[in-house]
Amino acid sequence: MARLPRLTVPGHPHHIVQRGNNRQAIFSSTADYQMLLALLDENAQKFGVALHAYVLMGNHFHLLATPSTEEGLPRMMQAVGRRYVRYFNDSQGRSGTLWEGRYRSTVIDPDRYLLACMAYIDLNPVRAGLVKEAALYPWSSHARYVGLRTDKMVTPHALFWALGNTPFSREAAYAELVAQGITPVQQEALTQSVLGGWALGDENFVVNLQKQTNRRVKKTLAGRPLGLEKSS
Repeated sequence: MARLPRLTVPGHPHHIVQRGNNRQAIFSSTADYQMLLALLDENAQKFGVALHAYVLMGNHFHLLATPSTEEGLPRMMQAVGRRYVRYFNDSQGRSGTLWEGRYRSTVIDPDRYLLACMAYIDLNPVRAGLVKEAALYPWSSHARYVGLRTDKMVTPHALFWALGNTPFSREAAYAELVAQGITPVQQEALTQSVLGGWALGDENFVVNLQKQTNRRVKKTLAGRPLGLEKSS
């Protein structure tokens, strides 16, 4: 069966994950983390992609981003991936692949999942046992959203701005949201959707999204056209 192209729809937030080959480390020093962030910043601007959230883990990274064009996100990820591999191989005296194939991504319904996805991303280091709370991890956008540092590469989504009328109220509300965490159901949905490449949202969101792309956005049941599946 032919592999489906990635689902990329301009103007919608996308959850993206890129893993190291065989789960190998993709960072070996502080300079490596800084280099990947610099490449993301440079190419997000170049290709018109708004980066809302990120976390760089030892052997993978997550992004939450909205591309302004259909080609913006793939071109950004291709440029970042190629240049980072070249940099990393040169610095480590190695050769060959670094990534576990193509990056994975999906489109998410912002009203239902954007803030949950941000918390999911921020809590990666906590779930991995690297830190006790998200604010202690240096390689994510969480600190920017809770007022601990500035981060010029981050573009807050409108739903973050809606959390409060002042910077302090927004930061406090977001910190509380992350402290409360996400439900196991949300975590599973966010994980499986990005790994499978299917849109994450309610039926109305999926149906409306399908009108904007020729690529199937939802895995359909055998014999049932899109939009006629029984809800679960």
